[in-house]
Parts: sequence; structure tokens; C-alpha cells
Amino acid sequence: MMSPQSVKVGILGVGVVGGGAYQILQQNAAQIRRIIGADVTVAALCDIDWERPRDFEVPEELKVTDAMAVVNDPDIHIIVETIGGTDAARQLILAAIAAGKNVVTSNKELMAKHGEEIFSAAAAQQVDVQFEGSVGGVIPIIRSLKESLAASRIDQIIGIVNGTTNYILTRMSQEGREFAEVLAAAQQLGYAEADPTDDIEGIDAANKLAILAAIAFGGRVPVEQVYREGISGITPADLDYAQRMNYVVKLLAIARRDNDQIEARVHPALLPATHPLSAVNGVFNAIFVRGPECGEVMLYGQGAGAMPTGSAVAADVVDCARNVTYGAPGRVSCSCAGEAQIKPIAETETSVYLRMRVADRPGVLGNIATVFGQKGVSIQSVIQQSSEGNAAEIVWIMHKGPEKNLQSALSCIRGLNIVQDICSMIRVME
Repeated sequence: MMSPQSVKVGILGVGVVGGGAYQILQQNAAQIRRIIGADVTVAALCDIDWERPRDFEVPEELKVTDAMAVVNDPDIHIIVETIGGTDAARQLILAAIAAGKNVVTSNKELMAKHGEEIFSAAAAQQVDVQFEGSVGGVIPIIRSLKESLAASRIDQIIGIVNGTTNYILTRMSQEGREFAEVLAAAQQLGYAEADPTDDIEGIDAANKLAILAAIAFGGRVPVEQVYREGISGITPADLDYAQRMNYVVKLLAIARRDNDQIEARVHPALLPATHPLSAVNGVFNAIFVRGPECGEVMLYGQGAGAMPTGSAVAADVVDCARNVTYGAPGRVSCSCAGEAQIKPIAETETSVYLRMRVADRPGVLGNIATVFGQKGVSIQSVIQQSSEGNAAEIVWIMHKGPEKNLQSALSCIRGLNIVQDICSMIRVME
């Protein structure tokens, strides 16, 4: 028997994402009713600042400032959390679960750091926790991994999951501009925050990767164990060399199955221009999945914004509402079995691009190559280019090999008096 005929929703945080979800649920109410056979009604909108301008109207009767009042409202079936952060959001979600509410969140940091606690609480209460909007904006990657690809073994995920960094690298590559200049432009356009640290240092991408890797490989991935590098050290010179060698530079989130271990790393990488991800530019995201049964799958779309992310949140609301309507909440649960064993970055094997500034005199190239050979690092190609004064610039591409060997070689090379600077080290995706 289908009950109730009206599923009521409370949204906590009516900013960009929460506001987008509200508008979509309102605009597409008839379509949603046709899909699930019940009305989905937004019964409360909670925000601490109702004075700030919004580009949509909010009925006065829906405005609330007390989040716990919404959580404790016995008539509300689904709580949507889009306030961000971890402290208040965690407390509100756990309180909602304890009150028997289903939860939808777009909070990637919260789910990466406290997902185990939240899912355990939800399982005990037999309620749903949905979080599609936490990764990739409109891209349905979480649902794809949990449902469409659930019967397939996933061996690798490679993603461009941060639109801010992708926008910056795209502009730098296309226009030859410096990082700081393009970052300032991104901030003016609203693509980057006033404090862009989470984006440009890979923190946002690491949170998202921890979520995706846990789902794909069936083991919890502590976000603090995800290796992370940002893009602030990337220069127009690196992008120019990459282009000449038929590569593009992207900030990639990479998770790979390696026997009983999982590689989980976020860093800039030279990506072959022929790879599907190399054509993903601007603020768009894309996630590439590989497995023996599913082959290669790529999902592409807008990774942020009111409507793209709001669409993912609204879709989760519809899924929860369907479960409520059919009396089947608690169906969506965590599929992780314990904690994954994360492979240390020193144990991974990668190919690497290196750019050095060295003394411009005979024998320098040979001396450096000797150190690489002694440390077990194989050279694929070398580009030597004259520079200013008595210095020259050398670009090396190394064959795939253990990261620890490379780091040992670089430690020795930095001590050579013929080496002025190791300007860049960027891993290369084969």
C-alpha cells in the first residue's frame, strides 16, 4: 500500500545548491508526482540570513532560521543538508537520522570524513542517506557506481572533479597566462572562492576521491591517506612543453586497484592529448571508469552551480521520496566492508616530467643522467634548451618506475653544484 500521498521536505541552507534544489523541486513538481505517484512538497526552508539577495522568490511561510526546529518537525520526511562544513552539518544530520528522517546532502567533506558514522546511524534507524551532489555536480557518478555498475569490478577511476582548477589550467594553457593572474580572474567571475585553498591545493578533489574510491572498491578510504598536490606550482612553461609533447595538464583524482591495495592520489598530471579527459575544459568535470566487465565509461557534465548540483540533490530527494511512498526507506546503505589498505605514494609506479635549470656547460647532462641510472630511474626522452646567461633548461620524461627511486635520485641531484633548480615535477599518465 502506497503511503503517504505527500512527502514533505525540509532544506537546511538556502544558498546556491539548496536554492537550486528548491527551484527544481518546485518547477518540476508535476513531473515528480507522475514518477513516484505522490507529491513532494518543500515544507520548510532554513537559513540564517534571509536578507541576502536571491534570484528566486521564497514564500514567507516557508522561511525558518532554527534548523533543529525543521529536523524535529514530525511532518517532515526528508532533510536536505546544503549548509556545508562538518561540525553543525554533522550534528544536524545525526539528529535528523535519530528522529527517523531520511537525509540528502551535497557535503563532500562531511561524507569523506564522517560517512561511516552517518551510515551506521542510518542503518540502525532504517533510513536513507543520499549524497549524489557531493561529487561531480550534475554527473550521476555515485548512482552509476552503486547501481548501474554494481555488478562490475572497477579497477580504476580517473576524474577531473574540481571545476575551479580545470578552469584555471584551461585558461593558462590557452592564453599563456600566469597562475596568479588566472586565479584572480576566476575569483572575479565567481569560479574561485576568496580563499581558494581547498580547490587549488587539491583538498576538495581529495574529499571527492575518498568517496568515489570507497564506493568503487568497497572499503573506506580515510581522506587523510589520499596523497595530494595542488596546481599552484604549474607554470606557462610547463604547459607549453606539455603541448609540444602532445600532452595537456589536468588536476586528476586517481584511484586504482593494485592487488590488495588501493592507490588514491590527487595531483597535476600530463595527460595524452588523445585521452577523453584531455578535452574536458573550463569548469566542466568528467570521471573515467575502467573495469574488465564494463570496459571504459566516461561521465561528463557541469561540476558545480545552482542548477547542476541542485539537480543532483533534487534527484536524491525524489529517490528518497519514492522509498518513503512505497514504505521502503533504509534501502540505500553503505557498501563498504572495513577500511581499504592505501598504497603509499612512494610505492606507486609512475612516469614523470621534470624541468630543471642547470649550468650551461659540457658534461652536465651526463652527470645528471648518471645519478638517475644509479638510482634505477630510466630516462625516456630529454629536451635541452638554451636559456639566459650561463644557465640552460632541461626537460626530462622518465619511464614508469617506483616513485621512491625517483625521489632518491632527485635528493642527490639537488645537491649537485651544476643544478640551480628543479623547477617542476609533474607525473605523466600513460
